[in-house]
Amino acid sequence: MSDHAVTPNRARSIYVPQGDFGVTGEADAYFTTVLGSCVSTCLRDPAVGVGGINHFMLPGGDGDGADIMFGVNSMELLINGLLRIGADRGRLEAKVFGGAGLLGISKQIGEANAAVAREFLSNEGIPIRSISVGGGEARRIQYWPATGRARQQLIDASRAPKELPPPRKPAKPAAEDMEFF
Repeated sequence: MSDHAVTPNRARSIYVPQGDFGVTGEADAYFTTVLGSCVSTCLRDPAVGVGGINHFMLPGGDGDGADIMFGVNSMELLINGLLRIGADRGRLEAKVFGGAGLLGISKQIGEANAAVAREFLSNEGIPIRSISVGGGEARRIQYWPATGRARQQLIDASRAPKELPPPRKPAKPAAEDMEFF
């Protein structure tokens, strides 16, 4: 993660690309991403004001963290990142976005991605405070973990940025590796 000076009264935007996640305890930071069939789960511990977001591309995974593109692995890595910065697993709450069916097969992938997020959170006893999944439009998401505020902008599929194919060899995930814009 780059160290950028934070201007007072100006929130710091942290972009989370496909197959990645981010966590923060900064009160003035927010996450942003764009989703098609991918899903993002926004998690936070409201008692300490830390939170994060993931952006997974495909359902499946085995929880060993080997490939962050997959839902279960991405969810585990996000939770572990939050625990490292002071979150308590028992206080986590979630908001879930994405899983759109933009083109033929992506509808099935989107539905499966959303199901993975819901099932994982249910199994872990993490309450979902809000959910917006499915449909035929991409979403631009902004999430402020310190307050739990989330904003969603629906994007006409014909104008949405194209989701990239999975990378051949995904980079090893690290909370420090985030892209800023």
